[in-house]
Amino acid sequence: MAEFLAPPGHPCQPAALVASSIAGKAFKIGPPDVDLEEPVLKAGADSIKGSISILQHIANGSALYPEAAKGDVDKWLGSASTIEHESKAWVDPFASAGDFSDEDRAKSQAALTSALTALEAHLAGGNAHVAGGALTIADVYLAAVLQPLFGSVLSAAARAPFPATLQWLQALGSQPEVAKSLGTISLCAAAEGWCAPAPKDDGRRKKKKGKGNNAAAGGEGGAAQQAGAGAAGADDEELDPEKAAKKAAKLAEKAAKAAKFAAKQAAQEAAAAAKNNNKQAGGEGGDKKAAAKAEAEAKKKAEAEEVARLLAEVAATPKGAKKDTSKAAAKAYNPKIVETGWYEWWEQCGFFKPDVTSDKPPFVIVIPPPNVTGALHIGHALTNSIQDTITRWRRMSGYNTLWVPGTDHAGIATQTVVEKKLQKERGVTRHDLGRDAFLKEVWQWVDEYGGRICDQLRRLGSSVDWSRKVFTMDESLSRAVNEAFVRMYADGVIYRDNRLVNWCCRLKTAVSDIEVDYVDVPRRTLMSVPGYDEPVEFGVLTSFAYPLEDGSGEIVVATTRPETMLGDTAVAIHPDDPRYKHMHGKHVVHPVSGRKIPIICDAELVDMSFGTGAVKVTPAHDPNDFKTGKRHNLPSINIFDDNGLINAEGGPFVGQPRFKARVTVVDMLKEKGLFRGTQDNEMRLGLCSRSKDVIEPILKPQWWVKCDDMAARSCAAVRSGELEIIPKEFEAVWFRWLENIRDWCISRQLWWGHRIPAYYVHFEDEGAGGGSPGMPSEDMSRWVVGRTREDAEKAAAAQYPGRKVALSQDEDVLDTWFSSGLFPFSVFQWPNNSVDLSKFYPTSLLETGHDILFFWVARMVMQGLQLTGKVPFKQVYLHAMVRDAHGRKMSKSLGNVIDPLHVIEGITLDGLHATLAAGNLDAKEVARAKAGQATDFPEGIEECGTDALRFALCAYTTQARDINLDIKRVVAYRHWCNKLYNAIRYASMNLPEDYVPPTDAAAREAGFVAGLPAPSRWLLSKLSVAAGTVVKAMEAYDFATATQKLYSFWQYELCDVYIELMKPVMALGDDVPEQAAAKRGTRDALWLALDAGLRLLHPFMPFVTEELWQRLPKPPAAPGQKPTPPSIMIADYPAAVPAWEDAQLEADYNYLSSVIARVRGLRSDYGLLKQRPHLYVVVGDAAKAAVLARSTLEVATLSSSSEVTVLGPGAGAGSPPAGCGVAIVDDATVAHLALRGVLDPALEIAKLQKKVGEVEGRLEALAKKVGLPGYADKTPDAVKAEDADRKAKMEAERGAALAAIADMQKLLEAGA
Repeated sequence: MAEFLAPPGHPCQPAALVASSIAGKAFKIGPPDVDLEEPVLKAGADSIKGSISILQHIANGSALYPEAAKGDVDKWLGSASTIEHESKAWVDPFASAGDFSDEDRAKSQAALTSALTALEAHLAGGNAHVAGGALTIADVYLAAVLQPLFGSVLSAAARAPFPATLQWLQALGSQPEVAKSLGTISLCAAAEGWCAPAPKDDGRRKKKKGKGNNAAAGGEGGAAQQAGAGAAGADDEELDPEKAAKKAAKLAEKAAKAAKFAAKQAAQEAAAAAKNNNKQAGGEGGDKKAAAKAEAEAKKKAEAEEVARLLAEVAATPKGAKKDTSKAAAKAYNPKIVETGWYEWWEQCGFFKPDVTSDKPPFVIVIPPPNVTGALHIGHALTNSIQDTITRWRRMSGYNTLWVPGTDHAGIATQTVVEKKLQKERGVTRHDLGRDAFLKEVWQWVDEYGGRICDQLRRLGSSVDWSRKVFTMDESLSRAVNEAFVRMYADGVIYRDNRLVNWCCRLKTAVSDIEVDYVDVPRRTLMSVPGYDEPVEFGVLTSFAYPLEDGSGEIVVATTRPETMLGDTAVAIHPDDPRYKHMHGKHVVHPVSGRKIPIICDAELVDMSFGTGAVKVTPAHDPNDFKTGKRHNLPSINIFDDNGLINAEGGPFVGQPRFKARVTVVDMLKEKGLFRGTQDNEMRLGLCSRSKDVIEPILKPQWWVKCDDMAARSCAAVRSGELEIIPKEFEAVWFRWLENIRDWCISRQLWWGHRIPAYYVHFEDEGAGGGSPGMPSEDMSRWVVGRTREDAEKAAAAQYPGRKVALSQDEDVLDTWFSSGLFPFSVFQWPNNSVDLSKFYPTSLLETGHDILFFWVARMVMQGLQLTGKVPFKQVYLHAMVRDAHGRKMSKSLGNVIDPLHVIEGITLDGLHATLAAGNLDAKEVARAKAGQATDFPEGIEECGTDALRFALCAYTTQARDINLDIKRVVAYRHWCNKLYNAIRYASMNLPEDYVPPTDAAAREAGFVAGLPAPSRWLLSKLSVAAGTVVKAMEAYDFATATQKLYSFWQYELCDVYIELMKPVMALGDDVPEQAAAKRGTRDALWLALDAGLRLLHPFMPFVTEELWQRLPKPPAAPGQKPTPPSIMIADYPAAVPAWEDAQLEADYNYLSSVIARVRGLRSDYGLLKQRPHLYVVVGDAAKAAVLARSTLEVATLSSSSEVTVLGPGAGAGSPPAGCGVAIVDDATVAHLALRGVLDPALEIAKLQKKVGEVEGRLEALAKKVGLPGYADKTPDAVKAEDADRKAKMEAERGAALAAIADMQKLLEAGA
């Protein structure tokens, strides 16, 4: 039997046990081996090493490792392995035994947060398991590595961002087959932060080897061992003294926690009963309630009136003028008040514009131009939030920044929208109007909606240079498009050819390969097709016979598209197929047209094993048949017109829609006795990504771009490092697509767009014999190209000397992506050698969604290299795609497309419904969308403001494939803005009017920090670390880490800790020099933290940071230094200050934080709100005792204790009084909260006894149910497991209550 060996406490062991139980593969477990670095599974002479390999081996062949989902399972196994590795810095026994620095833990925390965020995003989409639809080994391994994290490291606040993960983990832990190996999924009791175990010193680890060394260990074990001796039991004799002490203390803590929980529950029940009694009493109580309600309503009314007054005040600020921040701020954060006015002032001051004469390093970015087909959606908001965050950060970091704005004309989309609008409002088509009149309508539509898009960019805070705003149909950009076409044609890169195109009958235009979405049709399936009232059948292979011309028999062919037989020009067989040897060189007769069709031999097209081994050939409507036709010189018969109707080549079927003809053609075959049956057939169906119509391959003469050479150069640019793609994982996608690229059809049969600068030559003396451009009769040699008509006429004259010619310009326009591909240099007036082009091209970065990597990014690189000889940007950063909270793609018809302004300003459900009426959805789509809105936003969308929206979007960005946006998270950040607001308000109350902040130079001097109080030195150390972490994250475009660090600094370090610690200091008098100095140092640290904290946060939250920064006092201008800038957006971005960093002090405060967290947990367990009991801390480590002894004020302040007494080496002697609540902080520290005089033991005992009675009643009822006849045989296993679980929980609840009663009894006997 195989043997499993692992280091002590390794998470692979419980995961392997679960897998073994489910997969039915037994092995024995050897004793823990401290010398092992990773687990090993020994099977004879073979050894399997590493968690992933072992678990894959155990699960292989079972349901835990399904073949169909192995890719996904392996992906999440990799994620679990990452968590296992990074957790070692935090989770015992590895964390205590290892030598992990704060930096190590910070790196691990970032990696763990990233992994947890990815898992949360996946599970938040409604997935019950991480891969496939059932439990897999990936679930098991992830649960095993996450259990200790959630149980001992992640506090309530730290795990709050991962609710779906916690729910999944608890659900998994409740499954019997998992629970028996993993045990109970417990949660860390700390309220805040990441809880790391204290490292054990080397001396103690050595002493553990011997027994009876209690005195040598510092004596900390003795008291604890005596206190818990009864609970610990005789098994302690097998442990050394230290282990025995720890075990006893843990048992004591467990009993205390149970008592506290029961006390809290009883207190809540008593409060509820009292409230109910008040209700029943009525009378005076009712009057009090009415008065309280009236008072609350009056207060709310007064607040609303104050907000209205302040809004009117800021709205009165002249446009472009600076807002007056000298007046009193609002009492609470209000996005409208804060955001009004700042953008206009920034723009007026020219802060968004670069300096073309500057010698600063340039940072240049062009906006992915949004379409003018409507308003920006939340995906655009993500793109612009990220880009503006990067741009503002670079600007503050000393770069000469330029962010070029623009919009795209979006040929197909815009023309479609305007055509629908005309049909809906006026009942006319574009053909009714004519080209010029229709284009006038489009321009009017663009003028209306283009402005709206720009307004939204302003509301988002986008710091773009509006003086350089472009539109892809502007004269300058249109000139660049013409130039590009002419140059690429002259270089032989653009050519004309009659080839199959992807034709969309709905849009009546060709579309490129990457605008075709493919769906798999596994079998006979009915599908809705635009333009058809009845669903159309796909996934069917229809067989029919062609009679041989000589009457000697027939040959049967099979097809998924029987209507295309009208254009068949051959039947192909394999030359080696013995069944058809006698048919070589023969012909069949077409049953509709009577044409003679040759039987051809083609080994490349025909698979003898598929169908009948005979294949119909339709060169004009199938890519493979087209190639076959070229090889055999077959005619190509196009049977469809541009609307998808059968044309004259279809004989009696002319005018029929293609999918109706599918039915009538089969009926004809049946009538003629040629039908041979149907069968299910798996197939792939191409759909137009815009209209969802079924793509029809049609033969048409079009303009094409030769892509192979440009694609090879684009690949070489990435391989050489000239172009960097971030995340790197997309490099493989880049290479795969470009190395298999096909030539690009750039003709579009539209009116809106850049008309192709190509002209067809007609000879005046030839009549109608010259062919028609775009039709089968076209003579492709007749085309000439010119920048203008005059240039084209000269080219025609040179090509046809002495002939009288007339030119007609191509009616088609260029693919929108052709002009968009020129965007990075056409915005700088290319082909002119402008100042902007020489200064700002190539650009620095292209930031966009990974979904347009091929639509746009690849084409920009190819065209940039072809036309300028340079890559158009040095880096490409691809962000995740935004989906709704359910993981669905944003879709207007689903009603889940979110307008950023609705999030910023808020909107009611009725308001959301109203937006649908203004769109172009049909009645069914409107009804469906309304239902979707009502489900997702039953109360509408709460006003969040721009800053909260931007911060949330950036926080979601983890370089993953998709992010599921929950508006509730945006709302949470809106409330967090109020926290920032209140911090500045507090500062304004504690920084007197004559306060002068320290200059930057003074604050960086070595002696500055040394003179500060310890909390101030700790804050500046945390600030420096935060600044360094954020800058590093920004350099890597790791916005999730940057936002997490900023949130953590502001929320947990500045607001929750430092501002609270300030309060007793600020209460000191100014008469005592030491106290005055402490107040001054505390104020200086606060100011430095607020000033730098706002500057760190500004790129993410531009409005609220500007508002608050303007309200801070400013330091005097030091000699030789530049004065304070007028705006935070052009202030310096903070960097780490090594002189401020104090790793030991931070470690001391981490220790203090762990003590405070445990005490807060005690208070919560006992339901203590306003009471401030005495805190005793027993410490067995002299160094820790010293830290506590000099920090009693801080601990008392943050733990709401009246006094803190430290007992231990180098501190006070003695023991805590009887009747204390107990909580173990670490192996050397135990907190005792004095409850004498705080709680009434008799009352608590009565409540607990009542609780015991209730629980016993429920247990009795359950016992009766389980004892019923037939329960054991007839009750489903799931129900029995649920009942057993309920019983265990109730027994635990009863046990906890009884233990609490005993605890309260001791308190009562002690005379509390």
